[in-house]
Amino acid sequence: MSSAVVSTSAAQGRPFAFDEEDAAELCPPSGTELFTEARPPQRVVSAFQDARLAGVIPASRLAVRPTPEMVPSGIAAMDALTGGLPRACLTEICGPASSGRTTLLLAALAAATRRGEFCAVVDASDALDPQSAAAAGVELDRLLWVRCGESSPQKCLEQLLRVADLLLESGGFGLIALDLGDLPPQAASRIPLTTWFRFRRAVEYTPTVLLAVERQSIAGSCSSLLIKLGSQGHWRKQSADSQIPAPTHAQLLTELEITAEMVRSRLDRKPVRSAEITFASKTAWAG
Repeated sequence: MSSAVVSTSAAQGRPFAFDEEDAAELCPPSGTELFTEARPPQRVVSAFQDARLAGVIPASRLAVRPTPEMVPSGIAAMDALTGGLPRACLTEICGPASSGRTTLLLAALAAATRRGEFCAVVDASDALDPQSAAAAGVELDRLLWVRCGESSPQKCLEQLLRVADLLLESGGFGLIALDLGDLPPQAASRIPLTTWFRFRRAVEYTPTVLLAVERQSIAGSCSSLLIKLGSQGHWRKQSADSQIPAPTHAQLLTELEITAEMVRSRLDRKPVRSAEITFASKTAWAG
């Protein structure tokens, strides 16, 4: 079988042997050009960009994300303000001490357990009182209370974050509350935004309400709803006919007038105006 030798410039003078039939197909007759038209560089770049953008969906064709389901918070005035608590979202409840954070948390837990849902509270400071929770209507049989018993705030915070990851991965909870309200703001603010983003993605497309109870907002844009609380106490003097003598300056707290402000809401595509509502939380001895 005869063969022909074909040399190419790309081979730097090294010969390649082909059969004559293959050579006729691979090598055009003399006088013809291998490339009839050189593609300009800009056309090459354009073709490369088109190939990369082939799998990108235009914004106009993106599916509209469905509005999350809202569940009652247990406080009618709060539901009138926010529409309830959103599932599959992160909600922040922030405010100073005695601002009504625990009142709102217990009301949400009571409403969730009454719906037959299981709830979890990750308590960074071991501050939850089971008797107060039961008095508020929380069904303790449906509540998982995780107590972070470490002494230093940093270790408590590490425990809280590890437990939160486990709970969000396990699923099955209607409400998960991360109580950081009694931690120093300096310690709570050390949680990176990447952690909050991970929590937001973990709770997404689940039926779980994720609550973060704090002194001040620390999740930034990762939270879908931000509620800021404040309060004013109402006091009364102890009656003179009381069997237990009391100092003349002694007073009893009868109720807290709680003010709730919806600072941010990402639940709709319309800009949200700052709105406030007020509701009262009475003490047990006030009747």
